[in-house]
Amino acid sequence: MKVTIHDVAAKAGVSIKTVSRVMNNEPSVKQATIDKVNQAMQELHYQPSAAARNLASTKSYSIGYIYDNPNAYYVIDMQRGLLDACRRHGYELLIHPTNAKSPGIVQEVIDLVQHSRLAGLVLTPPFSEMPEIAEALSSINVDFVRIISGSTPSPKQTNCVLVDDFTAAFKITNHLLELGHSQIAFLCGDDEHSSSGERLAGFKAALTKRGINANPKFIVPGSYSFESGVQGATQLLALPNRPTAIFACNDEIAAGALFSARLQHIEIPQQLSIVGFENSPFSRQTWPPLTTAHQPNSTIAQSAAELLFKHTRPGSVNQTEDQPVFIPELLVRESTAQLTS
Repeated sequence: MKVTIHDVAAKAGVSIKTVSRVMNNEPSVKQATIDKVNQAMQELHYQPSAAARNLASTKSYSIGYIYDNPNAYYVIDMQRGLLDACRRHGYELLIHPTNAKSPGIVQEVIDLVQHSRLAGLVLTPPFSEMPEIAEALSSINVDFVRIISGSTPSPKQTNCVLVDDFTAAFKITNHLLELGHSQIAFLCGDDEHSSSGERLAGFKAALTKRGINANPKFIVPGSYSFESGVQGATQLLALPNRPTAIFACNDEIAAGALFSARLQHIEIPQQLSIVGFENSPFSRQTWPPLTTAHQPNSTIAQSAAELLFKHTRPGSVNQTEDQPVFIPELLVRESTAQLTS
């Protein structure tokens, strides 16, 4: 039979509450009592779970991850990183998909936290960029960490993990420029995700540094999806003076652009270079494999969870925390090539 916290309490001759206090490293527990409880757990080969730590304790050992993202690979990577961090710290993870555009989304998040008794939340775009969500969580004293696009830590925000999309996009664009391309198009992601705007800004900055003005016809609005890449690339490749390179805001869009080019018998990269962003499985499953930027989503998620756990420790909520900054790194593969006249 599986050993429970009740068995530990009985063997140690203490209450369940006392066992919980020992497992949670709470103060004001006598060393003799700690030794008895630890000895009982060792003899019974007891492995504390988050549920057991929650039992008879006012502290919760569950955190939540809410998301609204059509990119399945991104979501899976985030979940993997969060789960790894939760296992290390003895927490459970509640995963909650939802619609960020729902009229009642703020109340839905509050209800989720309160009904599930969560210690905190990890927020990814678009939720991490919705001030009403942050304000609502703060109003009920729930800790949260936001993963957002940005490069400059702010002293006013101690609960953020930053992803420097601007710098990564600048590097990708510079790679295309060094290959001789100047007629470069940009396929945007979702407007409500600041990552799309940051990547576009990095793209424009790289062009400007070379004295090149971005062609408005080469900047196509869209969403983070394969279908958006197909539609955007089809539009671009129908132009009289079509681009020689396409920067897609993520790998799914890039895969769609590559598909569109194939339908028009355009050779990649001999006649058109295409780059993506994130280094998702899409980037390795296409032919040719995509040049992209490696965004370590699993590691980013782990960093966010670690920061959240620091916030949920007694007496640590008001401490000033470092804001981790991740810069996706350029990965050159076979979808880009030197421009030939």
